[in-house]
Amino acid sequence: MNYSRFFAWIDQKLKINKRLKEVVVLYVLFLMTSCRKHSLEEAAIFSNSTKSRFSKLLAKHSEVAVIKLDELSKRQAKQFGKNIRFLADGSCPWKIAIIIDATLQKRSSLHGDNVKRFNHGKGFVIGHQWTNIVLFINDVLIPLPPVPFYTKAYCRKNKLEYKTENKRVIEYLNNLDLAEYVGVHDPQEVVVLADSGYDDKNIEKTVARKGWNYLFALKKKRSVKTEKEYASTSKSKGWQQIQQLFKNHRRVKWVTVFLPKNSPNKKRTEFRIRQITGFLRHVGKAQLICSENKKRPKGRRKYLACNDMKATPRHILLAYRVRWEIEIFHKMVKMFLGFEDVATKFFNSVVSHVHWVYCAYILLNFQLPGIPERVKSIAEKQRLVEESIRKKKLSHIAQVLSQINGPDKLKHDVQQALRNPLASQTLI
Repeated sequence: MNYSRFFAWIDQKLKINKRLKEVVVLYVLFLMTSCRKHSLEEAAIFSNSTKSRFSKLLAKHSEVAVIKLDELSKRQAKQFGKNIRFLADGSCPWKIAIIIDATLQKRSSLHGDNVKRFNHGKGFVIGHQWTNIVLFINDVLIPLPPVPFYTKAYCRKNKLEYKTENKRVIEYLNNLDLAEYVGVHDPQEVVVLADSGYDDKNIEKTVARKGWNYLFALKKKRSVKTEKEYASTSKSKGWQQIQQLFKNHRRVKWVTVFLPKNSPNKKRTEFRIRQITGFLRHVGKAQLICSENKKRPKGRRKYLACNDMKATPRHILLAYRVRWEIEIFHKMVKMFLGFEDVATKFFNSVVSHVHWVYCAYILLNFQLPGIPERVKSIAEKQRLVEESIRKKKLSHIAQVLSQINGPDKLKHDVQQALRNPLASQTLI
């Protein structure tokens, strides 16, 4: 693959104005290459430029990163708008999945801007929290602009209204217009997936008002009723925790459900489930599912709720398994794209870095020019991108050596670079 052609391809996708084009394309290209640490220092070395050049980009142009991520995500989603397949290889009644989950971005100190101690169940972590809302269409995950968490101190400092994470998610879903991403669609073919951290009556009611279906894991203490109890008791009485509900209805039999393997190296998964039609308090009618993996020890039961009454328990389990795609996404951006490698003080720079990382993720999921379509893994694509850049550098050296007094010219260039390694503003 020709390096210049690849540089032009990124420029075509991002459509950056002339003033910022070179520095933005260089930074995104750097994120798309294989590197031990995607820091500003490494970006400067990669481009033979200065660290301050990229520091200014992140600090002063965060709004550009947000806009470009929004444009890229819409452009990628529109590729599938006319031919969207059903989820899980046609085994589910839904075509579009909206997945919600949060991830932590570790920082080394509490002294940074908008840094806080978070606990997601595995001990305290110092850093920033990002709530990611992604689309899953045709087996492709498309990240939308994430929702940052603002601490109370940061809100006071910047005169912002403090809002909880769930409240910000509700506002995001209310403002999300799927037609801008996939065009005309049937809202009943959309399912919103989330774990028990987002088991919130207001989030579930927001999803239902949009005409979408929700499929959430429930907290064990979530208040529910069976359909018969709801009809025979007052609305304020008779509610019980979902864990207790299934204990009280032992006559509801376990049913075995086989899910197909989701990897060539894995076997099919065997679950046993119990299903009750009931009501979520303050939300409405839903299917309540108690599921258990047969190969795991007892006590690891998961409770699910889905407001699509036509979906079978097998459909529900297959769709909920799609939620794992966002966990893979978090792993990819942290391992390969430098999501946690930012070390800037101000939060505006962190916002820019995160959005450019997501842009790089989307670009790597496009069909890259010159890279075979069979190459799917991000790591392999990064290696091929890096190889194309290395070939460009080697071809430059070969070109210089072929000139009159080429060895002397090359020796002079090397000596100049050693004396002033940041003088050049190009990759060579």
